[in-house]
Amino acid sequence: MAVRHLSRRANTLSPLLPYTPNHHTRYYASAIPVPTATTSDTTNANPQHEAALSHPDPAADSQSARFTSQHDPYHIATYAKAPPVMVKGFGSRIWDMENRSYLDFTAGIAVNSLGHAHPEFVRLLAQQAGTLAHCSNLYHNAWSGELAKLLVTKTRSSGGMHDAARVFLSNSGTEANEAALKFARKVGKVRDPSGAKHEIVSFTGSFHGRTMGALSATANPKYQAPFAPMIPGFRHGKFNDIESLDALISEKTCGVIVEPIQGEGGVHEASTEFLQALRDRTKAVGAVLIYDEIQCGMGRAGSFWLHSSLPPALHPDIITTAKALGNGFPIGAVVASEGVSSAIMIGDHGTTFGGSPLASRMGHFCVEKLSDPSLHEAVRKKGQQFKQHFGRLREQFSHSVGEDRGRGLLLGLQLMSDPVPVVTAARERGLLVITAGTNTLRFAPPLIITDGEIEEGMKILGEAMEAAFRSPSDIHGQLVGRQQEIPPVR
Repeated sequence: MAVRHLSRRANTLSPLLPYTPNHHTRYYASAIPVPTATTSDTTNANPQHEAALSHPDPAADSQSARFTSQHDPYHIATYAKAPPVMVKGFGSRIWDMENRSYLDFTAGIAVNSLGHAHPEFVRLLAQQAGTLAHCSNLYHNAWSGELAKLLVTKTRSSGGMHDAARVFLSNSGTEANEAALKFARKVGKVRDPSGAKHEIVSFTGSFHGRTMGALSATANPKYQAPFAPMIPGFRHGKFNDIESLDALISEKTCGVIVEPIQGEGGVHEASTEFLQALRDRTKAVGAVLIYDEIQCGMGRAGSFWLHSSLPPALHPDIITTAKALGNGFPIGAVVASEGVSSAIMIGDHGTTFGGSPLASRMGHFCVEKLSDPSLHEAVRKKGQQFKQHFGRLREQFSHSVGEDRGRGLLLGLQLMSDPVPVVTAARERGLLVITAGTNTLRFAPPLIITDGEIEEGMKILGEAMEAAFRSPSDIHGQLVGRQQEIPPVR
């Protein structure tokens, strides 16, 4: 019965997802066994609290709590994690160890753009892993060149960087940004052998990664302070401040890195005028312009790259990408112009795992899917659907909900207070949302999310806000019976 129910729901997925009942049923029938909860495991210490909610956070005596208590002592504590233990997903839904399904408005922080456990992705992953996973960059392989070629051709054909020429493949977003910063430094040395042209410019509110180069470009004391001092040669300016650029970007500048939409910083979009001024100024001083599209690229903003919707005069010299490029498989990439690429010599940079046959095969599949114009059109329409709901929430909670920002399916909703009570209330009703910047709810669902799932999720969010805004200490509301029939986790 559980499989029949899941098969019915699978038929509501986007037509971009190939689906056959036999394949789908086989996948779940052969799922890896995981610990599951019994009725006694999920009994909450507060029965009234549990009765009022469909997804109460696991109690201290639950299977989930016992699982985490056994494993947390072995983790270096770098994240404050929510109590549920996630064990599997499909499409826009994810299941926890207590056999409960959540609607996922986060997509692993803008990663699972094709949804969880995409059947074709799963098939190709197993096929390539069984053929050749890794052989090092001392040799050619069948897929890294194909992925590089596809990234360049799709970038150009989508209206993106018109002089895209070559690609460097890495394992993650921060590594892609590290490579981009190194490439900018190398270009600076080629253009000025004295070494004076070495400064990197970035902007307030940015997030470019946690390795030391990318961290030095991340103009946020919260991330930098524990690891100060930063690498010398980095300057930070105010985001969207055109008037400051002449003084900020000088003949000493070798590179400027900017997110066209700052995701982690609160979903703030760079104005077209600001990007134009950046492009003009970097050209004037001979600096490399880097667009960090790790979060906003790959179709998320409603075009293959966010800058695909901009005129060629605003195009960068380097694009960095990761996240959706692998749909959950670790991969990153730098797409560079010939002017940048020609400055990089053999031995200047490298990677052990970047461009492996397995990572490249999965990246190739994702680029093929995420470069589809029909997907981009659907993303734009779904973004408008979200924004219509944001407007209604603003009317309903006028003293608590502010403006909405972003494009496509990278959206932010400004709250007037700490969003954590809303995040918690939503999770305990079966909806996953995350935060960004200052008091901002961030929405980055799978791009294949259906209209019906958006309606369902926004209804839950409204109920969560009603509970959270009514009383910060009473975020649990009175929702009963939302728990849907779900397949058992095996």
